[in-house]
Parts: sequence; C-alpha cells; structure tokens
Amino acid sequence: MKKVLFVCGIFAASFLLINSANAQTTKIGYFEEQSALSLFPGITKIDTLMNSYRVDSLQVEYNYTIADYQRKDSSFKKDSAAMPAKARELATRELLQLRYKLVNWQQYQDELERYKYEQLVNPYRLKLAEALAAVVAEQKYTLVLKAETLSPYVQPPLLDNLTIRVAQKLKLPLPKEIEDAWKAATSGAPAPKPAGK
Repeated sequence: MKKVLFVCGIFAASFLLINSANAQTTKIGYFEEQSALSLFPGITKIDTLMNSYRVDSLQVEYNYTIADYQRKDSSFKKDSAAMPAKARELATRELLQLRYKLVNWQQYQDELERYKYEQLVNPYRLKLAEALAAVVAEQKYTLVLKAETLSPYVQPPLLDNLTIRVAQKLKLPLPKEIEDAWKAATSGAPAPKPAGK
C-alpha cells in the first residue's frame, strides 16, 4: 500500500513539474478583429457601398416584387374561375410564395445585406489573417484569444496585443495614444500621462 502511494505521489509530482514547465513556454496573445478592421483606410467606403446596395438593389427588388404580386393577384382574381384546376393550383402556389417573400422581407433583406457585407469585408479579413499568422509565427505565440474573452477586471500586457502588431505589420495608421503607449511599453519607460484639463 505504501509503495502504491509512493508511486502515485511521484506521478503527481512529475505531472505538476511537466505542467509548470509547459506553462512557462506558453505565450498567449489577444486579438480584436473589429479594431483592426477599422484601421484600414478604405474600410469606410463599405458603408457607402452598403447604402447604395440597399437603394439600388434591394429597394428595386422590393418594389418589383410588390408590383409583380399585385399584378398576379389581380390577374388571378379575374381569371381563376375559368382556369383549369392544375393552373389554379400553380398560380395559387406562386402567389403564396410571393406573399411569403413580402411578409418576411425584412429577414430576407437582412440575410442579403449580411452576405453583401461579408463579400466586401472579406478581402480585408484575409489580409488580417495572413498578417496575424505571420506575427504569431514570428513572435512564437502558442495561443491567441479574442480580446472580448479577456476579463474586464484584469489589464493584459500591451505587448501581447496582437492587434497592434498586426497593424504595424500591415503599416496601418494607429491612433497617437496607442502609438505612444506602445513605444513606452517596448522601451520600458512609463507611458506618458494624458494632458489634464
């Protein structure tokens, strides 16, 4: 029995030593995609393109769908009595599909807008992904967390903010206060205090 306890004790001690050795080699960084996306100079044109898409595509489609529904409904009401049963069934099905689309137009529009937005943002995301992969490899990070998963009560080290490193790699302009804080963190000097009122 004593031998079993002794072996278990050695096993537990070696397990703790291995875990503490692994913990010392783990390098954790954090990344915030939306902040990085907002730094791209051309990203603001996406809002303009989305507004144009709403007006030039979605609103036109909505107006056409309403007109098409009204035309087909009017024709159906006028001609349905003389239609063969199969033609009436097909016309009824088509009217129901158009009505369903109109009733659920907001959901339909939201899905199309999300798809269009993803199409427009995707080239920027690809650049971010490539730069992030390069930074992770260069700096030897073993784990990258989303910034929103971090506790709001603990301020993580600024040097582990991969959003800043990715922005620098892509030569994106950073706000002055972030640049100053980064310079202070990399030089070891305390960050400059903001000017008082």
